[in-house]
Amino acid sequence: MNIYAIRAIYKFEMARAFRTLWQSIVSPVISTSLYFVVFGAAIGAHMAEMGGVAYGAFIVPGLIMLTLLTTSISNASFGIYFPKFTGTIYEILSAPVSAFEIVAGYVGAAATKSIIIGLITLATAWAFVDFSIEHPLVMILFLVLTSITFALFGFVIGVWADGFEKLQFIPLLVVTPLTFLGGSFYSIDMLPPFWRAVSLFNPVVYLINGFRWSFFGTSDVHVGISLAMTGVFLAICIGFVTWIFRTGYRLKN
Repeated sequence: MNIYAIRAIYKFEMARAFRTLWQSIVSPVISTSLYFVVFGAAIGAHMAEMGGVAYGAFIVPGLIMLTLLTTSISNASFGIYFPKFTGTIYEILSAPVSAFEIVAGYVGAAATKSIIIGLITLATAWAFVDFSIEHPLVMILFLVLTSITFALFGFVIGVWADGFEKLQFIPLLVVTPLTFLGGSFYSIDMLPPFWRAVSLFNPVVYLINGFRWSFFGTSDVHVGISLAMTGVFLAICIGFVTWIFRTGYRLKN
């Protein structure tokens, strides 16, 4: 394994994040803080508890997960799209660097940035609502797995996109609606039986509920199922990335 190649790509992507600190880190944290102010502190004070958890605390895992999904996808998709746009991707592909090392560098950097933002958001949440984390190791596990999985998903989007507008197409029109409908601000047990059954086809439901269980020890879906579904989505993303490098889809042709 070419550790130097992975480190070079990783350091370049991390340096780009710190060069655009406001856009990469500060802006997502401020946006999420506004949710805490509006839904957690203002509206949450007048909402009933959900599953024995105050509403302001209940939405914390969902908002952190929303931030993780969007930042993981955007960082990874732009990270691989920009070399395609400038043509420097051919220098990387012609270098003695394997597909695994390329993906490890780009995805590792995107996941790292998302984890940093997620932890900052978590720390920010404590300024607005009072809560504790019952299972911190499970929380870290979901944090890392989700960041890696959606960074891989973002990598696929970055390869697929042939224009800047397509980089935002799936995150804005697919991922964000699925996150809002996945129980970020409510429990799916509140829904009528038919719509609750429909919600179970939303993969984000399992991510949010597994993450919420790590905080409060309660969720709408068993944590084992949530973890298994996260693993399934991770395997699917790995399969797509493998296929891309085997066929050269929009990389070599």
